[in-house]
Amino acid sequence: MLTIRLDTSKKKVPLYRQIYEQIKTKILEHHYLPHQQLPSKRDLAKELSVSVNSVNNAYQQLLEEGYIYSKERSGFYIEQIDSFNQQVMSKPLHQDLLEKDEKPLNHWISFSHMATDTMQFPFDRWVHCEQRVIKHSREQMNNIKHPQGLYSVRESICRLISLTRGVKCFPEQIVLGAGTHFLMQMFIRLIPENSTVSMEDPGYNRIYTFLKNEQVNVQTFGLDDKGASISDIRRLNPNVVYITPSHQFPTGRLMPIARRVQLLNWAMESNFRYILEDDYDSEFKYESDTIPALQSLDTFEKVIYMGCFSKSLMPGLRVSYMILPQHLLYVFRKKYADFFQSCSVLTQLTLQEFIDSGEYQKHIKRMKQLYQERREMLMLALETRFGDKMKIEGANAGLHFRITFETERTTEHILKRAKEEKIELYSMNPFYLTNPESNQGPSFVLGFAKLPKEHIDEGVNRLYRAIYG
Repeated sequence: MLTIRLDTSKKKVPLYRQIYEQIKTKILEHHYLPHQQLPSKRDLAKELSVSVNSVNNAYQQLLEEGYIYSKERSGFYIEQIDSFNQQVMSKPLHQDLLEKDEKPLNHWISFSHMATDTMQFPFDRWVHCEQRVIKHSREQMNNIKHPQGLYSVRESICRLISLTRGVKCFPEQIVLGAGTHFLMQMFIRLIPENSTVSMEDPGYNRIYTFLKNEQVNVQTFGLDDKGASISDIRRLNPNVVYITPSHQFPTGRLMPIARRVQLLNWAMESNFRYILEDDYDSEFKYESDTIPALQSLDTFEKVIYMGCFSKSLMPGLRVSYMILPQHLLYVFRKKYADFFQSCSVLTQLTLQEFIDSGEYQKHIKRMKQLYQERREMLMLALETRFGDKMKIEGANAGLHFRITFETERTTEHILKRAKEEKIELYSMNPFYLTNPESNQGPSFVLGFAKLPKEHIDEGVNRLYRAIYG
C-alpha cells in the first residue's frame, strides 16, 4: 500500500493536492516500480479516511501529467520514467541578480527628466472611457491580427497629430507599438543590414546602446547653436539621421527652420537617406506656439516620424507610434505580415475614446499650464539661490532643461551629495555618447514634471547644499 501522511491542519493545501504531491515525489524518487498498480480509489480513500473525490482528483492530475496510466476496468499503474541524468540541487539566486522592490522614496524630491505627474492624470475620465469601450466595443477585443494596430485608433491619432503637430499622413502609414524601442527594432529591419545610423551627441543613450546591441553601425555627430551639425552629417554621410529637433534630448535646444531645411535638402540628395524624427515631448511649448514637426515640411517622404504618449499621458501606458513613408510601408507589410500587434486592444480603444471625446486635449491644456507654472517657479528659485553661478539651457519646451554650475566639485561628488540630501538628480555625463563633457562645469538634466510647487524651494535648497554646502 501507499505510505501517505495527510496533514488535515493545512487548510490552504487541499487533501487531493497533498495526495498528488506525495505520490508524484515517490514516483520521481523511484520508490515504486514501473507498471506497479496503484490502490483503487475506494481502497485508498478508506485507508486515508478521505472522500473518494479527493483520491480521484489526485489520480486524474497524475494521469494528466503522465506520471501514471490507466487500463480500462483494471485501474491505475505507475508510468515508466527514466532517472534524471544529473540530480542538481536548486541553487539560490546569485547575489548579483537579486532585485529590490521599488518602493516610493519617502521625503525625496525628484528632478527626474523621465517622470510625469501621474497624480494629476484624470484616471476617472480614463476609466470612464474604458468602461464605454467594454460596453460598446466588445467584438473588437478579438481583433489582434493587424500588425499596425486597430485602424480606427490610427485614424484618431492621424487627426490628432495633424491638428497639433502639422504631421501629414494617412492612417495606413501609422504603426503602433509598445514603446519607442520596440518600433526602432522594427524600423531597423526595414533598411539594409549595412546601413549606418548617426545620432546626436549628446543624445539619447538608451537608443544608442540599443542600436549597438542590435549590431547596427552607429555614428555620432556634434551639436552647434542650431542643433544637429549639418557639416558633421555631411562628413559622416549616414543612411539614417536620428534627431530630436523640437526639444533636443538632453540639451533642450530647438532646431530653427534654416537647419531643418538644410537637413531635408541633405536627405533629398540621395535615394537612400532618411531622417528619423523623435518628437518625444513636443506637446509642451512655453512662451510661444508649438513648433510644427519637421515631418510637416517633408515633401519627398524622407522623414520617419516617431511619437509617444509617455510624456503627454503617462510612461506606463506604453503606446508609441511610427509614421512610415509609403515606399517603406510596402516593405513593412511584406516583412511583418504575420506579426501580432504589441499594444493591448483595450488600451488602444480606450486611448481612441480618450482622444475622440476631447479628454486628451483638455488634459494637455491643463498639464501645460501646470508644468509652465512649475517651470517658472523653479527657474526663479534657481536664479534667486544660485545667481550667476549657473547657466540654464533649453527651458522653452518639454519637461526638463539643462543646467550647468560653476563649482570646484566634480559631477560624481555632487551626485553623491544629492543622494545624501535625498534628491533624485541626473547628470549629463551618460548622454555624451562618444565625446566626453567639455570643461564648462558639471551639467545636469533638471526635470520638473514630478516636482510639486510646494517642494520647489526645498528642492533648490537641497541642490545648493549638494553643490556648495
